[in-house]
Amino acid sequence: MNNQTDYVRWTEIVNAEFGWPLFIICFGVTLHALDALVVATMLPAMVSDVGGLNLVYWTIGVYEIGTVLFSAMTGLVTIRFGVRRPMVFASTLFGSGCVISAVAPSMEIVLIGRLLQGFGGGGLFAISYVASALLFPQRTLARVMGAISIFWGAAGFLGPMLGSIFVEFLTWRIGFWCFGIAAFLLSALILLKISGAKPQEQQELSDRYPFGRILALTLGIFLIAAAGINVDAIKSPLLISAGILGIGVFLVADNTHEKSRLLPEQPLNFLKPMGSAITMIVCLAAATVALHIYGALILTSIHGASTLTAGYVIACPAIGWALATILVSGSPERLDRKMIKVSLTIATVGIAGFVYAIPNGPILLIAACAFTEGVGFGVAWAFIPRLIRHISKPDEIERNTGAIPTAQAIGYALGAAFVGIVGNWSGIEEGHSGEISIFAATAIFLFGAPLSLFGLFAMKRFVK
Repeated sequence: MNNQTDYVRWTEIVNAEFGWPLFIICFGVTLHALDALVVATMLPAMVSDVGGLNLVYWTIGVYEIGTVLFSAMTGLVTIRFGVRRPMVFASTLFGSGCVISAVAPSMEIVLIGRLLQGFGGGGLFAISYVASALLFPQRTLARVMGAISIFWGAAGFLGPMLGSIFVEFLTWRIGFWCFGIAAFLLSALILLKISGAKPQEQQELSDRYPFGRILALTLGIFLIAAAGINVDAIKSPLLISAGILGIGVFLVADNTHEKSRLLPEQPLNFLKPMGSAITMIVCLAAATVALHIYGALILTSIHGASTLTAGYVIACPAIGWALATILVSGSPERLDRKMIKVSLTIATVGIAGFVYAIPNGPILLIAACAFTEGVGFGVAWAFIPRLIRHISKPDEIERNTGAIPTAQAIGYALGAAFVGIVGNWSGIEEGHSGEISIFAATAIFLFGAPLSLFGLFAMKRFVK
């Protein structure tokens, strides 16, 4: 039997052997997805209650920074401890962050909670990639991604509805309480249903965790994000330069530590497949983050949309992602490269369309661009993990698959930082609470177009 050409059936993963691990992975990813959509839907109400319009981009930025901190160490942590203990730790952190946000009296305290939510939610998301690669046969990975996408799509449908219910009938604080309870329940479920055994024989690793490298990466992203709080012709460029230097220090230092590397070797080297893959993922993630940060505020302020309508527009990428992945996830491995090329080209068309649609409307066109973006990414992300596992050496599988969500998180965090700079530079903080000008909306989404094109260039090197 030729596994490269055989159609992969759902029964290969939905069965007694793989059922509980699959459900737990999907549950964790759903919390991560719901968090982004519900918080994006609730943002106008949160700004109205506790203020902090000029800090709005930090609600995504600090979440993704937390995600970077945890996911950057996912490969190393899972090599040492397997997936069970890190998953419990991640879900508990997520729940704790939700509790802090729920009781926060100001946007600054909300951001502390969001940082912990980023640790936990991003950790659950990152570990899902490693767990999928370790706990399931390679030929079924696209189907596993398809199952995850079903839950991701469910989050797309439910997220805006839940967000609007919390805002219209309860409070946004209740939303955070509900997520916290769900996270603590997930911790219990992991302890009951996931084996504590390590996925493979422990490798020889250095005894110390790479805190210095993690600190350099985190500080770099924080400095870039800080450049946007009060945009200044002298201070902001200096902070951006210092931030880029910090990220460069991380990349150079990480590449010199063979045994405890967090990312693949030479992660930005276009001549290497993994280098092209990491560059592709970072650029495309950064190109898409603006909708989650400013989408609800723009739709309600410029286009007069209701909270529910704005939430569903923001959810369109997730819905498109899920539907597309479900439809194509049975595709054989021999088509992986072609599927990635075509789908990421489609995603770039959607990203470019925002530049016109966001400031001009109508809302239906904005939703169409968002859905197109989601379809493209949904198809691509069904096959990127499988192609990466296929090109990885056996002892690099955890590190390389764990690098996928790490690269995404870095892209989202950097994208949020730079989009915040663009937004505040264009005068977003000068308006009244929740108001955004057409000029600012255009500038914010123009930022993503060139990044997506650069991501396409890296993609061509990756699949070549």
